[in-house]
Amino acid sequence: MSISDDMKSRLTDAFSPTRLEVVDDSASHAGHSGNPGGDGETHFNVLIRSAAFDGLSRVARHRAVHKALGDIVPRIHALALDLDV
Repeated sequence: MSISDDMKSRLTDAFSPTRLEVVDDSASHAGHSGNPGGDGETHFNVLIRSAAFDGLSRVARHRAVHKALGDIVPRIHALALDLDV
């Protein structure tokens, strides 16, 4: 399973989002530090809209996503999050 697919699965299970986008942006960072080239899957942009975020601060939302992704986070170089209700 690709990292993108694994991320989608974990985020769907954790947050039951009304909208979820996981975009592999690795190609835009080719040649930069943290992107060795090859298959990509080093830089991601994630957008989630979920009622699970209602009442949570921005920091709490980010922590919840990092917890849901678990061991994926150390395997990637960059993760941009856009989280809202």
